[in-house]
Amino acid sequence: MTINPVLMTIRTKKLGLLMRDARQVLNKSVEECAKAIGVSPAVFESYETGERSPSLPEIEMLAYYLEIPLEHFWGNERLKRDSRLDAYDPDKIRSLRQRMIGAMLKKVRLERGKELNEVAEAANLPAERVQAYETGAESVPLPELEVLLQVLSASVRDFQDQHGPVGGWFAQQKALKDFVNLEPEIQGFVSKPVNRPYLELAVRLSEMSVERLRAVAEGLLEITL
Repeated sequence: MTINPVLMTIRTKKLGLLMRDARQVLNKSVEECAKAIGVSPAVFESYETGERSPSLPEIEMLAYYLEIPLEHFWGNERLKRDSRLDAYDPDKIRSLRQRMIGAMLKKVRLERGKELNEVAEAANLPAERVQAYETGAESVPLPELEVLLQVLSASVRDFQDQHGPVGGWFAQQKALKDFVNLEPEIQGFVSKPVNRPYLELAVRLSEMSVERLRAVAEGLLEITL
């Protein structure tokens, strides 16, 4: 079988476009990507323009550096912009979190049955400042938050973002880390689409009460006996 050289040229150009698109979407410079795969910036630019072609190891290293699927470079679609970037408004997030932390701080104080002046004195902080923290008028410096929570016998972990764009990303990263730490056999089982019904069943069972699980188990025993 004879390969048309034009097809190889088209493939080289397309690969270059995919490389440049991924780099630009992820806000990386030519110099950064070139260093990541061990070539000069000039060589990397020649890859992006389609004048030269990267090797498979270089593409693998680029995908690893950019933290994108290797399959991106086999496809025809541009890399989708990370939705986290669209939802990430630092001023809005900081302001909202500041008010949430203040409300949570006041809630814990009230649950502990402590007066504001009492907590402020124990933390060696002005009462006016602690009040400003609770109303969200001022942002709480982390060391002062830790001291206040120590006085209230609470943990700073309970004050970490759980549902916002930042907290959601943290949760996703933890889930990925937990998956990586699973035994290879379990990873393989979870990754196979054919096993998805079993996983969905396991999720439903985990949400059942003990009484309901006992009833299901007794029903299964009746069927098998």
